[in-house]
Amino acid sequence: MTASPLSAEPTIVSRLRARMRLPVIGSPLFIISNPDLVIAQCKAGIIGSFPALNARPASQLDEWLSRITEELAAWDRDNPGTPSAPFAVNQIVHRSNDRLDHDLELCVKYRVPVVITSLGARPDVNAAVHSYGGVTFHDVINTAFAHKAVEKGADGLIAVAAGAGGHAGTLSPFALVQQIRSWWDGPLALSGAMATGRAIRAAEVMGADFAYIGSAFIATEEANASQAYKAAIVEGSAEDIVYTNLVTGVHGNYLRTAFISAGLDPDNLPVSDPSAMNFGTASAKAWKDIWGSGQGIGAIAEVVKAHELIDRLKREYLEACSFSGQCAGPGTADLRGKV
Repeated sequence: MTASPLSAEPTIVSRLRARMRLPVIGSPLFIISNPDLVIAQCKAGIIGSFPALNARPASQLDEWLSRITEELAAWDRDNPGTPSAPFAVNQIVHRSNDRLDHDLELCVKYRVPVVITSLGARPDVNAAVHSYGGVTFHDVINTAFAHKAVEKGADGLIAVAAGAGGHAGTLSPFALVQQIRSWWDGPLALSGAMATGRAIRAAEVMGADFAYIGSAFIATEEANASQAYKAAIVEGSAEDIVYTNLVTGVHGNYLRTAFISAGLDPDNLPVSDPSAMNFGTASAKAWKDIWGSGQGIGAIAEVVKAHELIDRLKREYLEACSFSGQCAGPGTADLRGKV
């Protein structure tokens, strides 16, 4: 069985989860994730993340990283008993991302604890993060991509299963996790329609170390989403999600209402050419009015502060754990009493 080269130490999972009060990574939401949301997530005890491309112009990324690192360091000084969780930056490795080198240099400068790579795995990107002791996770939709990511030096994998928001695969989480775990015992996060504490616990039972949750955080006060977008998340359900490659050339899940508002028939969308993928400096326009979302939004009933959502998830998680008498997987401190 293959394992991360760094996981033979105190293990990456135990290192990360030692500073977490819930085994959750807040997934990087394009346009939506910002320093306010990331800082709130980390203070509440989960890994907060954002795509580097959200900082526009590129020079703003330096400001964002400076603010996040300084505010979390201040929190840790003032709250030694409940330190902040690590934060993560998502790097789009696709060849059309003309900012990658610039953004990666800033991740090295600020020693970003976790770097999440998407749409391409490159050894040099992993090596840059490893140079200062950082950890890389690569998101994958099947085992072929998972093998490539590990071969190129990723420390952890994010299994993006059916029902996940934004770019997503079509495999059942049961199938995807069991196939990855048949050969990989390194860090593993699971993404796909998770918006409750029971889902977090279910991810652990299936074999994942972390739940990877995004859409639920769109309906938080800190998120950089319009009120209409947040309302659509609150009012929506799994049946309101459309799977299409029209937006970026890569298949993903989006809210039906957004296509209707754009004058499109969500049941008869054109098929995009994958070669049209473009994550360059002007790519945000393609996403602005077409709202990504996963199938788990039926559990979202109101717009709340990020820490309130995380508190709910923790309560539900502990209730789910009571059935098995264990609140965390191997190598992780018991979360009882930390809620």
